[in-house]
Amino acid sequence: MAALSAISAKSCVGGARLTSRAQKTQGKRASAVTRAGKYDDELLETVKNMTMPGKGILAMDESNATCGSRLEGVGVENTEENRRRYRELLITAPKLNEHIGGAILFEETLYQSCADGTSFVDALKKQGIYPGIKVDKGLKPLANTSESWCQGLDGLADRAAAYYTQGARFCKWRSVVSIPEGPSRIAVRDCAYGLARYAAICQEAGLVPIVEPEILLDGVHDIDANFEVASWVWAETFKYLADNNVKFDRMLLKPSMVGPGADCPKRSTPEEVAEYTLRMLKSRVPPATGGIMFLSGGLSELDSTLYLNAMNQQPNPWHVSFSYARALQNTVIKTWAGDDAKKAESQAILVRRAKENGMAQLGKFVAGDVSASESESTFQKNYVY
Repeated sequence: MAALSAISAKSCVGGARLTSRAQKTQGKRASAVTRAGKYDDELLETVKNMTMPGKGILAMDESNATCGSRLEGVGVENTEENRRRYRELLITAPKLNEHIGGAILFEETLYQSCADGTSFVDALKKQGIYPGIKVDKGLKPLANTSESWCQGLDGLADRAAAYYTQGARFCKWRSVVSIPEGPSRIAVRDCAYGLARYAAICQEAGLVPIVEPEILLDGVHDIDANFEVASWVWAETFKYLADNNVKFDRMLLKPSMVGPGADCPKRSTPEEVAEYTLRMLKSRVPPATGGIMFLSGGLSELDSTLYLNAMNQQPNPWHVSFSYARALQNTVIKTWAGDDAKKAESQAILVRRAKENGMAQLGKFVAGDVSASESESTFQKNYVY
């Protein structure tokens, strides 16, 4: 009791209690504790199921305009019905679930149905594939620069809640950084901050966020220049993710692979791309991160698979896999070209491409004969998703 009285006396001056150094430290630590969220268990379950060995993500969230331009490229009119027909072909491919754990949808697609009346959400769930949703509202010019910023934070909380009700369980936000256009500090910071705010909002709404800071392929820069910029962008991104208390084990990262610009005369081998990319990941990405789901970003179907396979020739602290759009669909849409008589053939190609990338996720892909469309670049200058 005497000891307690002495401590009490030393802690008070003129009736006012002084806060001890220990109490101050405890206060700071307490404020850093992240409270449990309503959807924490579900978010973790979603991540684990989507990152099973040999599985990746089918990205089919192109905007109506972008999807339409691809349809028109194979002679199909850009109408809502034709977009629905093509996307039904994708999500109903038999055995797609063997190597696809999730499918990212555009808002229009999330609310569409198959010809037999089955909703797209239910068709995906029937195969054990998680429905996802693109939630950003696209790129806009960044004032006083020649760069871009990504819009969509306004109203996101309400939209995310509605998407969850509709059946979506994960989401995606794509922001970009251009090496030829800078990148400027404000562009990199806006990219990172926007991704972090989006991720925090969507985790609270029950959606696993895919964080996509894309380093565009446009340019003549070499692989070392890409590495330098990517180091900066990923560091900023995870700094703001931490500031916003985003749970790393309940999110997925969708980065670009570290390689040379599309117009760089010096090309890199799959082994070089893998070495640079893994070095980047290990220096910037916390091991707790739920998974690394690479974008193809204009690479050919074959190169995107070879690069992924090279990265999985060694153990990694994360599930290193794919979230491909063009690298899964390029040959599919060209084969279908609006002819439903070729639907089964087109679906078989999609399932084969998913399997090839699933094998690459395991580090077991072996390249065989490939068609011309599988080896051609899908890069588009100034690409708009």
